[in-house]
Amino acid sequence: MNTPLSGPAKAWRLAGIGAGLLAVSAGFAYAAGWIGSPALTPQRIIDTFEAQAGHHPGYRKNHAKGVCVSGYFQSSGQAASLSSARVFAQPRVPVIGRFAIGGANPSTPDTGVPVRSLALQFSSDDGQVWRTGMNNPPVMAVSTPEAFYEQVLAMTPDPATRKPNPARMQAFFAAHPESTAFRQWAAGYKPSDSFASTHYHSINAFRLIDANGSSQPVRWQVEAQTPFAALPAQVEDNRYLQHDLAQRLKQGPLRWTLRLVLAEPGDAVDDPARPWPAERRSIDAGTLVIETVDAPEQGACRDLNFDPLILPNGIEPSADPILAARSAAYSESFNRRSRESLDTGARP
Repeated sequence: MNTPLSGPAKAWRLAGIGAGLLAVSAGFAYAAGWIGSPALTPQRIIDTFEAQAGHHPGYRKNHAKGVCVSGYFQSSGQAASLSSARVFAQPRVPVIGRFAIGGANPSTPDTGVPVRSLALQFSSDDGQVWRTGMNNPPVMAVSTPEAFYEQVLAMTPDPATRKPNPARMQAFFAAHPESTAFRQWAAGYKPSDSFASTHYHSINAFRLIDANGSSQPVRWQVEAQTPFAALPAQVEDNRYLQHDLAQRLKQGPLRWTLRLVLAEPGDAVDDPARPWPAERRSIDAGTLVIETVDAPEQGACRDLNFDPLILPNGIEPSADPILAARSAAYSESFNRRSRESLDTGARP
């Protein structure tokens, strides 16, 4: 898989997935100083998103279309020895979350973008907060903010088709063999019929800090307890995933397992494009339970910035440079939409 993708169909598929993932995360490349030019800032990437997707006042500049949810996390206690974070010991932790799709346009059909995301805020009884933003791809296509910038350029829509140019995408992936794992995931990706049956990954690594100060690198994922079912070939409802989620929650809570995957020496802790071996030991840290869904953009999550560097004592970031850049872009998006009024006319 280190050779360029062959065939326009594969290129278009990668382009579609890449477009969604970039809309979720490409802005991270523009944190001031990361690219080597002062012109490439978080402000500029948000401007770029709006130039390509249109200006939608009051909406998030990434993950524009989503829905707020709430519930709780029920700890298993198994991670308490690895981290002093109260969230892993407290029996029941309130959670506010948001399911979303990739993209900067809130009018995009739910099933029109392959990338799905789940952002969560855990509020433990010691007054600390843990925020995390996860996506369905387990890895990113590239390793550095500089490579993100190149991917942004490769994803620029062709004026004639308003879609990424497959040949340009082929050239980009050929020049970036670190994208192998991402391309393998994309080639085998089969979308489920629900947010509820989707797995979500932290992608970036973090460090758990125990009571003695010892550090354990981890990535985490939430694994759906709802059985997988394939997405129908034809979907007419623009809010298919949101409506499905609301209907399922009318019948009862939905559950995911929070799994902590433990790195071993030699694993790529600071490179989000490199997967860890499948046999790595993991811990069932507990169960995420989602109980209610709110109106899109107007629920409890509306004013939350799901910055992945908002961490409690007992969890620290790795040295992955994309984490700091993510934080900068999230801040710019949050500050900008906070000054705007929600454009309700943008909703499908």
